[in-house]
Amino acid sequence: MYRFTKATIVAATMAAAVVGLGTTEASAAGTYTVSGGGSFTGTSTDTLLTDTTTGTVLTCTTASASGSAANGTGLSGTALATVSGATFTSCTGPAGITFTVSASNLPWKFNATSYANGVTTGTLTGVEASISGACNATFGGTTSGGPATLTGTYTNSTHTLSITGGTLIAENVSGLCLGLINNGDSNTFTGDYALSPATLQVTSP
Repeated sequence: MYRFTKATIVAATMAAAVVGLGTTEASAAGTYTVSGGGSFTGTSTDTLLTDTTTGTVLTCTTASASGSAANGTGLSGTALATVSGATFTSCTGPAGITFTVSASNLPWKFNATSYANGVTTGTLTGVEASISGACNATFGGTTSGGPATLTGTYTNSTHTLSITGGTLIAENVSGLCLGLINNGDSNTFTGDYALSPATLQVTSP
């Protein structure tokens, strides 16, 4: 009787562990809740494109984004929000050189990777852009082309989508760039976009 009981306990414990593991994996696959979603616009007055190789900084007076987020529970975090449009106004570089900045490969996707205290951390994928004017260049994820992945956060209390980093590689450089931007240079992009309407909330238990 002792041996039978002990074996039964061991088997039950192993079964419970397997069931518990399966439950944990299922929960991890869908842990985000989005409310107050729908179409939104975002406006930023502090965007910076910085060539980390040369130190060149490109600023824009205003940057705007448009997109949408679908409401739901038990979401995986993939494509919690979609950026379908992005525009940049009055962009200048060193010595007042002016640029036109164009976004491409839209829509871009915001994907959640973690959540804490009202802030969702994630990535913005599919990013490609170009500048034109006296100096021309395209920006993507590699020297051979293709989209880049940037890092970012979404803060519930301020309804702000912040792009905090990641790497954009300069390619197809031409014109009078004067060594300020070169093929293969690494660049970072940062900016805080205040969303309107201010209703979007992302949570995770």
